Amino acid sequence: MRQHLILLGFLVLLSNCSEKKNISELKPLLIDQLKYSHTEENWFVPTKIAIDGLNAEQSNWKDSTENHSIAELVSHLTFWNEAFLKDINGEEFSDSDMENELTFKIYSEKEWKSAVSKLDSIQTEFEQIMEKVNEEQLSELAPDILTMTAHNAYHTGQIIYIRKRKGWWNKK
Repeated sequence: MRQHLILLGFLVLLSNCSEKKNISELKPLLIDQLKYSHTEENWFVPTKIAIDGLNAEQSNWKDSTENHSIAELVSHLTFWNEAFLKDINGEEFSDSDMENELTFKIYSEKEWKSAVSKLDSIQTEFEQIMEKVNEEQLSELAPDILTMTAHNAYHTGQIIYIRKRKGWWNKK
């Protein structure tokens, strides 16, 4: 609920961004939101902490064929974060018309470690890009950044739920 209020506040601020003052206030808020969904624990646990310490066997565990594993959720997040990143960088992303269900994959131990590293790298690059954007780019990217960070937080919550359910979550 609190995250929804924060996002609503961002959207209200964004809708009033005709003044330079509001644009300059928006940039640090978006950068914080990116960090909160990536590495910095604030109101919710970020992806990096949520997947830290898991091995491939744990990440691939599923309770049923209807629900996704942690590995599948990481694969899904990596796919869509990378698609958005490539779009921002003006790169072609040939798989962007892929069926969403195909973005969920399982991994071997080596692939799992690579997937965790890739998601971290993509999220880090978003933070670096946001530091450098100009006001025009910022107002253009802000709604998508907010949507992406909410999407990341949503699936990170699912990851933590699985970890808690299986006893793989350290309460500290």
